[in-house]
Amino acid sequence: MNLRNNRQSYLTGIAMAIIGITASCKQQIAKEPAANYTMKGDVITVPDNSVLKGKLKIIDVDTESYSMKMMTAGTVKAIPTQFAEIAPPFQGRVTKSYLKLGLKTTPETPLFEISSPDFIAAQKVFFQEKSQMQQAERTLKRQKDLMANGVGVMKDLEEAQTAYDVEKKEYENAVMGIKIFKANPEKLSLGQALVVHAPIVGEVIENKVVLGQFIKDDAASVATVANLSKVWVVGQVKEKDIRYIHEKDECEIEVAAFPGKKIKGKVYHVNEIVDEDTRSVQVLIECNNSDHTLKPGMYVSVNFIDAPASVIMIPLKAILQMNEANFVFVVNADGKYIKRKVETGGTDGDRVVIKSGLAKGERIVSEGGFYLLEAK
Repeated sequence: MNLRNNRQSYLTGIAMAIIGITASCKQQIAKEPAANYTMKGDVITVPDNSVLKGKLKIIDVDTESYSMKMMTAGTVKAIPTQFAEIAPPFQGRVTKSYLKLGLKTTPETPLFEISSPDFIAAQKVFFQEKSQMQQAERTLKRQKDLMANGVGVMKDLEEAQTAYDVEKKEYENAVMGIKIFKANPEKLSLGQALVVHAPIVGEVIENKVVLGQFIKDDAASVATVANLSKVWVVGQVKEKDIRYIHEKDECEIEVAAFPGKKIKGKVYHVNEIVDEDTRSVQVLIECNNSDHTLKPGMYVSVNFIDAPASVIMIPLKAILQMNEANFVFVVNADGKYIKRKVETGGTDGDRVVIKSGLAKGERIVSEGGFYLLEAK
């Protein structure tokens, strides 16, 4: 009898314990806070009493002035019209040289003299034709005087006129033959050396002329004259970014050899052809180089600066990513958070340009958006 009573008391205790545990669980469930959010599609609703509210920072979207910047590598190049390699078109032996590195030049500056058989032959033709033309001119004048005094013959006058016209044409051809050598026919003397002059304003940057050497007519350049007060920087811009580059856009050139120094430049020309190997477009930037900091062949960094424009900029922390797409959370008038895709542009410090997806006056989550991302 006692055994039965003890067994009944044991079972009663277990039942009471189960009832107690169940009641305790119900009390704990009742004490749990309501859900922190509700979601429907891309819209998340967060109750005012949710702890998420305190983790979200909200800002108003606004516009501001911004200049897009883009960096690429570049190479310094002399401007073709301001660069000349001197290679005499006629063979001869160097008899005198005025060349020295750094020599300032104009188109009248003599560089060196050569004794050229071709030039001497042209001189002989020139003086011969000049003499024959002068003789034909005297004969014509005499026939005209005879006709004026009534003792001349028309046939002789016509022959004299024809002979003069022929000799004059031959003389003009001889003059052109002298000018090919860049010589002045008015100051020419028979047997004089051929003087090679600088073709442009600039300075001598290369000199290979040796006194007494014989230069062939097919010889390579023996000297170089260049004007480097202005130079081109050749930059390579990826085809996807070329839409941001325009003629006359400002640039800043940086050289590793001069840390901190920035040289101003402007886009001179954007090439019309895409390099198929690099998928880039060549851009020419003209730079003032009066101090000769930039030297042809030098590698530089080019910072393209677009014209200022009014754009929307938001903190980088506001941008979230999913499935390779950028988006932000927009806060509507009802306090709901709407996931919206945006297209980004350049960056400026800890901010990013929004090209599309947002409008001025809208409100977005600038910090803490990842909490909503996790909730969703």
